This record gives sequence, structure tokens and C-alpha cells, in this order.
Amino acid sequence: MKIKVKLSLGLLFLFIVIILITAVSIFYINRLANDSKAILKANYESLEFSGDMLEALDLYVASDTSWHAKFKSAIERQEKNITETGELELTTTLRAQFQQLVNDTSITRINSMRFFIYRIIDLNMNAIVGKNSAALKTAENAKMYIAIISSICLLISLSFIINFPGYIANPIREMTAGIREVANKNYSQRLHFKSDDEFGELAQAFNTMASRLDQYENSNLAKIIFEKKRIETIINNMQDAIIGFNEKNVILFANEQALKLLAIPEEDLLGKYAPDVAVRNDLLRTLISPEKSIKPLKIYAEGKESYFTKELYPITANDTPIGQVIILKNITSFRELDIAKTNFIATISHELKTPISSIKMSLKLLEDKRVGTVNSEQEKLIINIKEDAQRLLKITGELLDLAQVETGNIQLQKQRVQPKQIIDYACQALKIQAEQKNISLNIVCDDHLPGVICDLEKTAWVMVNLLSNAIRYSPENSQITVQSLEKNSELIFYVKDAGPGIEQRFLDKIFERFFKVPGADHSKSGTGLGLAISKEFILTQGGKIWATSEIGTGSTFYFSFPV
Repeated sequence: MKIKVKLSLGLLFLFIVIILITAVSIFYINRLANDSKAILKANYESLEFSGDMLEALDLYVASDTSWHAKFKSAIERQEKNITETGELELTTTLRAQFQQLVNDTSITRINSMRFFIYRIIDLNMNAIVGKNSAALKTAENAKMYIAIISSICLLISLSFIINFPGYIANPIREMTAGIREVANKNYSQRLHFKSDDEFGELAQAFNTMASRLDQYENSNLAKIIFEKKRIETIINNMQDAIIGFNEKNVILFANEQALKLLAIPEEDLLGKYAPDVAVRNDLLRTLISPEKSIKPLKIYAEGKESYFTKELYPITANDTPIGQVIILKNITSFRELDIAKTNFIATISHELKTPISSIKMSLKLLEDKRVGTVNSEQEKLIINIKEDAQRLLKITGELLDLAQVETGNIQLQKQRVQPKQIIDYACQALKIQAEQKNISLNIVCDDHLPGVICDLEKTAWVMVNLLSNAIRYSPENSQITVQSLEKNSELIFYVKDAGPGIEQRFLDKIFERFFKVPGADHSKSGTGLGLAISKEFILTQGGKIWATSEIGTGSTFYFSFPV
């Protein structure tokens, strides 16, 4: 039987119960109404007619001639309302007495008629009492039958209300639980409904689906295990250290290279909560730290110092994070090459400074007229050689600074320095260069600004480099602003020029080594090392350096230190 039919039958049953109680109630209410109506029509009217006849006899005694018509009317109506046993005989006798009263007017005849009238009254009064008792009994029976039928219907309806929803809800609850089990990959879950309705069909469909999912799972399990082993083999044979975590930061896998670097047995690492393991392992604590570092990690492994870069790859499924993988790439060979390159540059730069100094000394002697005079052409050549020598000396100086930065051997002599010292030093050093292009230097520096802890020489070098670039790229008859100010517990220095400006896409790259802005006038540009060295000098001292610019309005270079 279909669920729709069962629901219809259930509602039909409740409808029948309501109809049954309503029909019984109406039946007994009509019966009580009929009993009351019978009392009023059959007996009460007879009492009324009898009263009229008694009044007519009283009129007769009083010699009122109207008694005859009134009595005649009352007895005629009484003759039409004979309802009780014996009432017909009494009424017939009374009619005969009325006819005889015309000829016999004795008081005995009057009393005889009153006797029969009172007999009719008593008969109807007794009938009223009897019918009232019957009505009361009918009312009692009505209450009893209605109570019995209502109680039975109530019990049946209550049982129906309690059991029928469960008949519908219980299979749905079992179906929901079964679906949850299948969702949790428990494909052995089955539903067993004995009914042959839609729930039975649904259970059969569910069991078929679970059976096929179970077959699919078992058929792919071997393939999945094989693929898992193959991936594990690939990961274990990779030269890079690889560690995998789930979304709760639990370590899922780590290849042999990672185990060697961490120096932790596999059983003490896999399946463990990473922060708990990191408490006892400095390297793992560094790897899971959210702080980003561009510097390589130096790790002592396999009897030597090695350098690694950390690469973090978030893993998602349907845009939902499910974990992450950390890869440590061994860059020791590249690091060694970089160190060799730095040492080579430092050595060459150092060796070049001596011949360049000799060239400058020779040029100084050639310029001395005591040695001998030179013609105009020779003087031009001496000036060009002098400028090239100065350029070479500057390049070798920057290369030596770069080598110092790359080797990490920056020697800082920190002290408390007033901002005005740094700005004045740079402006005095480049005053003549600015005057040659008729560029005015707008210096804004409050004498009451707090001092900062920094290396005066290297910070002034940075300011000189920024101001030198500003003078180089600013047009003649322009203005350069050099200012220091305090903001958000930081002391900020900035140099604003009136040059052509830098495109936004190049602002993050101008601090890289040897980078030159494409399309710029390279006859004015330097080696591309000044800003890179400036950045290292500032960052090493715990400061920050950055730039802003708009095409056509100039550029502003900033660096700051905490107060």
C-alpha cells in the first residue's frame, strides 16, 4: 500500500470519528427536543383547555351567558387533542354532561362535570411527569453513549496520532542515519524495511547504491594503495626535504631527507601535532613559524653546514584548505658559488683601487704646470681620464660595500644620532653638485626631533646616495626637499625630487642589484648598486626603506628608524 493511500486512510478515519460523534450527538439532541415538544403539544394544551372549561363553569354559576360558547370551544379543542389512554372516555363523558346541563341545571351536575375535568387534568399531569422522566432518562443515556463513543474514538485517535507519525518518521530517521554512514564511507550499511510502500522501494534503492559503492571502493582500493606507495617512493627519493601537514597542522608524511635534517625518528614525527614536536626541535619550530624570511636557512647536517630555502605550498580541495607542504631546497652549491663570486668581486675591487689611485695621482701630476704644460686637447683628455677614473673608483667602492653586505660582515658602530647631523652631512657633501645645476635644497628638520640609534657613517652614506640620485635626475632650476619627521613612534627621512618619476610596477624592483628602470636615461644612471646597498644598510640597522612616485611629478625615497 502506498504512503499516499495510508495518509488518505488515516485522515478518512479521523473524519469518520468526527462524523460518528456528531451523528450520535444530533440523534439524542433531536430525541430530547421531540420529547419536550410532545409534552408541550399533547399535555400542556389539554391542561389549558381544561382550565378554560373550569372558567366557563364558574361563569355559568355566576349566570354569565357567555359560558356556553367558551365551554363549547374548549371541549371541542380538547376532543381534537386526545393523546393519553382513558382521556377519550373522560372527554366523551364530559361532552354528555355538557349536553345534559342545558336541561338539568342542578349543582350536582356542575360538580360532576368538574370531577371529570379534574380527572383529565390529573391524567395529563401524570403523563407530563412520566414523559419528563423519560426525557431525563434519554438525556442520561445520551451522556453515557456519547461519553463511551467519545472515549473509544479518543483512544483510537490518540493511538493513531502517536503511532502514525512514527510510521512515517522512523523510516526517514533510519534513512538519514544510513546516509550519514555512507557519507562516512561505511558502505556496509543496509536498510531493512518490511513495508512494500515507497519506503520499501527507497530502502532497496539505498541498499543497491551502498552495494555498488562498496564494490567500487574495494575495486579501487588496491589501485589507490599502489598509487600511494608510488607517490611515497617518489617523495622519499627526492633530494629535497618534504614535510606534509593536514589542515589541523598534524604531520602526515616526511621523506628520508626531511627526517635526516630534523634528526627525529619517523615514529616520533608522523601523526603528531607539529607545534608539540616543534617544542623539542628548533628546525621544525622555524619551519612552521608564520614569519617569512628571505634569507636561506643554515642547517648543520651530514657533518657540514648546508643552506636551504623554505617553500610553502598550501593544498586546497574545492577551494577548501586541506593542508600544506613544506619543501626545503638544498642551495648549498649555489651559496658556495655566490660566496666565491663575492670574494672574487671583493678581491678584484680591492686590487683595482691601487692602480686607479695611481692613475689619479698621475693625473694630478699632469695637471701640475711645474711638470710641464699641456695643450687644450691634452687638457680635455686629462679631464675625461680623471672623470673615468673617479667613476671607476666609485664602482670599486660600491662593489666592496656590496661584498661586505653579501658576506654579512657589515660592521655597525651604533650611537645616538640627531637627524639634523645626517641631513647636514649629506647636503654639505653634495652642495657643489646641486649648485652646478642651480638646484635648491629645501631642508626641513626640527631641532627638537628625538635622536635615533644608528650607524652615522652608513646612514649618512644612504642619505648621500638618495640625494645624489635626486640631483642627477632633477632638471636644472628645480627644488629638492630633504626632510625628517616623527610619526607613529618612527623617525622618517625622505628625499623628494622633481625628476621624471618611476612607474608603479618598477618601485619594488629598484632596490634590487644592478636594476635600472627601462627607458630611463642611462647616461645619468649609476651602476645599479647604490639602492641595493642602501637597503641592506638600513635593514641591517632594523629600519625600513621604500619609495613612492608618479610619472611627471617626481619620486620620493624614504627610510625610517624606530624612535
